[in-house]
Amino acid sequence: MYYRRKIVLSLLQVFNNELDKIQVQKLLFLFSRYKTKRKTYDFVPYKYGCFSFHANADLYTLKKYGIVSESSKSWKKLDETNYLIQLDKEDKKIISDFGIIYKNKTNDDLIDLTYKRYPYYAINSIISDKYLSNEEMKNLNNYRSFEDETILFTIGYEGISLEHYLNKLIKNNIKVLCDVRKNALSMKYGFSKSQLNNACEGVGIIYIHIPEVGINSDKRRELNTQKDYDKLFQEYVSNDLSKTKNYQKEILNLLKQNKRVALTCFEADECQCHRAHLAKAISNFKEFEYKVEHL
Repeated sequence: MYYRRKIVLSLLQVFNNELDKIQVQKLLFLFSRYKTKRKTYDFVPYKYGCFSFHANADLYTLKKYGIVSESSKSWKKLDETNYLIQLDKEDKKIISDFGIIYKNKTNDDLIDLTYKRYPYYAINSIISDKYLSNEEMKNLNNYRSFEDETILFTIGYEGISLEHYLNKLIKNNIKVLCDVRKNALSMKYGFSKSQLNNACEGVGIIYIHIPEVGINSDKRRELNTQKDYDKLFQEYVSNDLSKTKNYQKEILNLLKQNKRVALTCFEADECQCHRAHLAKAISNFKEFEYKVEHL
């Protein structure tokens, strides 16, 4: 079992095997603030504050295997395994202490605590005014990005979590995410089309898939060196980009309307991704008067 799932189960265990869903998210978030040896979950500022899509997905996996059950409001640990003793000494102590420190904390208590202590994660909350004073509400603007220079960004998701990726978009005030993969499927959690669309919607970003500007997956199988990538992209520029000008114009119009648009694909290095060449092609239109930036 993944170590991070043992953290979730240990957390349930020290709270008499059951926690409200909000409590699970908030307590996992507070745990993630500790610099422990093993990384667990990343979080995004969501509709009700800090939220981890990955933690939620892990709980549904544990439910599938009968290790936890779900009600409309809570998660309950079902098996009798002692997961706490399977944790590193440091993590075991933190989780055990949580069982004491937060024993009588309600959902409202934990929301109030996380909003005030970590205001960035309250910037998209639809209930923040219930927990924060007028001054604290104004202070949230210090954690929001108001950058409005028109920029065409590109970003890859290789090597980072969905939450880390979304935070990059949020902090750069991205308004529209253009998925430029031919096939918007991924073995990596969160990056298949429906998952990414739902995640973007939850943090106020428009998701659009434009497969026509992608590269067929069969052409990407033998890419071992930068020379292989360069050969592929030379063919992409010569053959594909000349046939997709209408879709490039569509992206340019999205940029004009929304100012902050990001092209996304898999590779972390834009030099190994067609999105850099697509961005360059769009920037070559006469009416393109903006910047291109690779995140």
